[in-house]
Formats: sequence, C-alpha cells, structure tokens
Amino acid sequence: MLGLAIVVIFSTGLIAWVFGRILKLERRMLAAIMLTCMFMNAGNYGLPLVDFAFGGEALVYASLMFVGMNLLMNSVGVVVASLGTSDLKKSLLNLFKIPAIYAVSLGILFLSMKWQLPKPIGRTVEILGNAAIPCMLVFMGLQFHKIQWQGQKLPMLLVSGIRLVVAPLLALAFSVLFRLEGPALQAGIVESGMPSAVLTTVIATEFDIEPSFVTGVVFLTTIISPLTLTPLLAYLGA
Repeated sequence: MLGLAIVVIFSTGLIAWVFGRILKLERRMLAAIMLTCMFMNAGNYGLPLVDFAFGGEALVYASLMFVGMNLLMNSVGVVVASLGTSDLKKSLLNLFKIPAIYAVSLGILFLSMKWQLPKPIGRTVEILGNAAIPCMLVFMGLQFHKIQWQGQKLPMLLVSGIRLVVAPLLALAFSVLFRLEGPALQAGIVESGMPSAVLTTVIATEFDIEPSFVTGVVFLTTIISPLTLTPLLAYLGA
C-alpha cells in the first residue's frame, strides 16, 4: 500500500509537470498544480468512504495508504511547494520549518520505546488533534473570497482530470505490480481517486503558491468527485 501511494503520487506529479511545461505555466502556478494533483484527501474523506463501501478490512489498507500519503505531503509536498518561490537548497531547508517532521520523529521514537505521554499532555495533544480538521476547513473558507475563476478554468480542469480520473487509473495499473487484490485493491484505487487534500491549501498559503487557486481546486474536485467516485465504487463491487 505504501508503494502504491508513492508511485501514484510521483506519477501524477510528473504528469502535472509535463502538462504545466506544455502550457508554459509560470513557476508558482506549476507548483500549485503539481501539489493539488499529487496529494489527495485520503483521510477525512477517503477513510470513511472506504469503510462505508468495503468495510473494516479495506479500511486497514486505506489507513496505511493515508499514512504514506501524509508523510509524503509533509516532506515531498513541502519541497514541491517551496520550489515555486525558492531554489532547491532553500526548499530542502524549509522542511525543517514544518512541525509535522518533528511530530513524526517523536511519534516513531515513542512507539519504538513504548513510551506514553503524561495524561495531561496526552489529553491536550488529543484535543488539539481533533481540532485540526475543523481549523483547516475554517482556514479554507477564509480563502474562498480570494478565488478568481476567470483565467484559471483550464488549469483547474487539468488538475481535476488528473486527480479524479488519471490517478485511479494509474492505481489500477500499478496494483498489478504490487500484486494487490481484494480489499487492498479496493482501498488503494478509491484512495487514489480522492479529490485534492484540504491541507494543500495550508501549504500553498505558507509558501505563497497561488493559495486562492489551490482553494478553488480543492472545492471543485470535492464537489464533482461523486461523479467519478460513484462509477469507480460500482466497478470495484461496492
């Protein structure tokens, strides 16, 4: 599942880069398109959908893919976004400004050592974690008043096509390579076909790569995703 997440994310990023170069898009817009094509809403949208359609066994596989996607978004995604305004060296250094890098490192350390946080700290972290998604949605809502649809229709359609149509087709093709079948296959393809991740709006704002465009893409791909996910679920036997 982690392998599938990696190849789908990098493949969609490459396709987005090729089309961006063909369309001669400027650097910030190219980074924004790559970011929204590569990273899907595999968590608060993908996990419940997989659980509803295919049950708990598929949810386990979907969770693995979500973890892989999230790790890549907070590493590769940050570099891609940063390259929209900086050189490669500075983009790599920007990784150390992202809290998720330290959170993941501490999480791995605590799990490997079987440590537990003191209850007051653990409870505080849990409450803040539960607030993350609502805060991101509020943040995205604040960006809506800046969305400019005029002149951005073609890039938005490009991202929507790659994210919602091309990505699940790539997952279907690569599933043969990773010998996925049953619930793993169902989870991998559905997760790959999710709309653009809400977190891309936060990253785009942080690195100033067309945040209004990214917000518009997240909104558009989420709204039209039932049109692509419904036949996909039917094909997978939901």
